Amino acid sequence: MRISASMIILVCAVALSGCAQKSLRDLRPAGTGPDEFRILPNKPLTAPTDYAALPAPTPGGANLVDPTPQADLVAALGGNAAAVVPSGNGIPSGDAALVTAASRYGVEADVRASLAQQDAEFRRKARRSGRIKLFPVDRYEQAYRKETLEPFSANQAFRDRGFGTPTSPPAIP
Repeated sequence: MRISASMIILVCAVALSGCAQKSLRDLRPAGTGPDEFRILPNKPLTAPTDYAALPAPTPGGANLVDPTPQADLVAALGGNAAAVVPSGNGIPSGDAALVTAASRYGVEADVRASLAQQDAEFRRKARRSGRIKLFPVDRYEQAYRKETLEPFSANQAFRDRGFGTPTSPPAIP
């Protein structure tokens, strides 16, 4: 049985289209635009019940529609949003014991900047010498190959130590 040339071209086109989207694993910055995760929308405008009871305007001060993500989170989880202190260390008195227990091994003040610097150094060391590649290369996989966890051996190691682990799909040989 003879396969037509158009069928072969169609199969090749479909096979190659699966190699196109690598954007989530691309470690290079996308550009110099704004960070969409740092933009907080304002609260909706509402009419006050009594216009005479409004506070005096303070230039540069807080506004009633300014976002308060910590207080909103506490309120959404069923807590007391008034207990969230907007200034100072921002820790309500009821959560002091929790924060103390969580930070018992020390707290790094600039952990995000420190981790970003360590990650940049790690990727710089893991970079391959050649920049010109014949085929697309997954830089994410190259950089973090040694950092990945093999789930089946980790699951078996926990089971061997007597920990209860959930069932997992069988390993594919």
